[in-house]
Amino acid sequence: SLLAYQSDEEGDSGAPSEAKREKISEDTDTVIPLPIKTAAQVAVNCAPLVPDRVSVQTAAIDPSVKEVHYNPKYEEIFAPQMGPSNPFKTDQQKAKKNMLSGFVEPAHFNHFEFENQRRTFHKFGYAVNPSDSVLGTASIIGDKEAAEFTNEMTAFEQQKGAPGKKRKREGRGDPGTVDEYQGPWADFVGEVKTAKPTEEQLAVLEKQFGDKKKKKKQEEEVVEEKTMLHIDDPYDYQGRSFLHIPQDLDVDLKSEEPPDKCYVPKKLLHTWSGHSKGISAIRFLPQSGHLLLSAGMDSKIKLWEVYKERRCIRTYLGHGKAVKDACFSNDGTRFLSASYDKYLKLWDTETGKCIDRFSNNKLPYCIKFNPDEDKQNLFLAGCNDKKIYGWDIKSGETIQEYDRHMGAVNTITFVDENRKFVTTADDKSLRVWEWDTPVDMKLIAEPNMHSMPAVTAHPNGKWIACQSMDNQIIIFGVHNNFRMNRKKTFKGHMVAGYACQIDFSPEGSYVISGDSDGRLNIWDWKTTRIHSKFKAHDSVCIGALWHPHETSKIVTAGWDGVIKLWD
Repeated sequence: SLLAYQSDEEGDSGAPSEAKREKISEDTDTVIPLPIKTAAQVAVNCAPLVPDRVSVQTAAIDPSVKEVHYNPKYEEIFAPQMGPSNPFKTDQQKAKKNMLSGFVEPAHFNHFEFENQRRTFHKFGYAVNPSDSVLGTASIIGDKEAAEFTNEMTAFEQQKGAPGKKRKREGRGDPGTVDEYQGPWADFVGEVKTAKPTEEQLAVLEKQFGDKKKKKKQEEEVVEEKTMLHIDDPYDYQGRSFLHIPQDLDVDLKSEEPPDKCYVPKKLLHTWSGHSKGISAIRFLPQSGHLLLSAGMDSKIKLWEVYKERRCIRTYLGHGKAVKDACFSNDGTRFLSASYDKYLKLWDTETGKCIDRFSNNKLPYCIKFNPDEDKQNLFLAGCNDKKIYGWDIKSGETIQEYDRHMGAVNTITFVDENRKFVTTADDKSLRVWEWDTPVDMKLIAEPNMHSMPAVTAHPNGKWIACQSMDNQIIIFGVHNNFRMNRKKTFKGHMVAGYACQIDFSPEGSYVISGDSDGRLNIWDWKTTRIHSKFKAHDSVCIGALWHPHETSKIVTAGWDGVIKLWD
């Protein structure tokens, strides 16, 4: 088989020709029989197929190709691209790139020298031309005059201080004498010590502080209290004022017992409009509820009729800014108002006269009379300075300070037969106080709690409902050490960022609250399921009150400036 092997140049087939057979037989004196086609005598060609150089044609290599199947020459690899150029490409796009922004060539530079030249350029305005690579022939780019002045000094080189720039100090003095020894704290030579300003500085200071004093005087000026009566018949034929409880109605307003069963309102009965801006608080007249007080952001307080003609009876004017809160006394003959002008004012409900005004230069956020009959001359005010102040109307001064909160106080609620009161603040905590004791007896502050800007007590006095800023109403038990009732949480409304008022039906079977979308939400107290939800206002529904003697009458107030009565 080795003798029969031939290269590809002598023939395509692996078997020898007839002439060769005869020559081989003559040299070897052997006779080669005719080939028999058997599997054992088939010749195998193991030589690789090498293409002829003539058959290889020089062709352009596509720049996008990552692999070639032959060994190209240098000229072929770096040959210019063939074919027409793109006429829409700019010169910048046609340029050779190896990254998105251009072509980067590898180079070596000294990091220290680069940073030194960069800082020198930013400090002095000049630097060595980086294009000059020959050492000793580097030229300067930038401010050449500055380079000549500093003798081409770099930022790294230590600059000698200019003569006369450093101030000299006086002598240290004699260490043996205490009064004369100054040490390293001696004054500078030629230093003038005077606290008297120049005439120009005096003029600027007088103008600046004079304007502040004028503004302070303007702020200190109290707005004159006025009142407006809007009805022609403030007294009836027997000489009784509008505060008298009407008895010619279907409902007994003098009754102390709540209705047996309450129902969800379904229709709008009346709309009161008189405020030019949003309403911040609404309050029923205590006991009877036949009058409604509204505090508005237009700095006005209005008194409305709930029955009969439902007129606006009186407007109380006396605050310079928006009114934040209002609170009736137990008999309803007086009420307090708290405003953003930092004043608390006591009003006579019938005559509209301002009885007294109180201020400690703090912004009051909530206000509450002491519900005890023998303490009707005392009230509490929660302010923005994290304190709750107890005021005495007779003396006109603060008699107590409750200073434990870490944020502005939002609500004050009396519980446990008025022996205690609960406060909430922006510090996301709830604190329980005993009357006239400036240390809280209970602090509730958990990591998952949010701020609670509205709190209302249940009619049975056993629970308090808190409007939490995580869009739910949470319940705390009054008689079980103020533990949270985790089984009773009322959800389904959006109140984050708004102090929407909570209220209960008179017999305590329903919970109501407004929300940021202007809806009135009504929940069932036992099941905590939402019973009804309907659109009440165009803006935020900030206040919601259930009439204390009616089975289905609810009053709502919103930031759209209107008050609505539902039944």
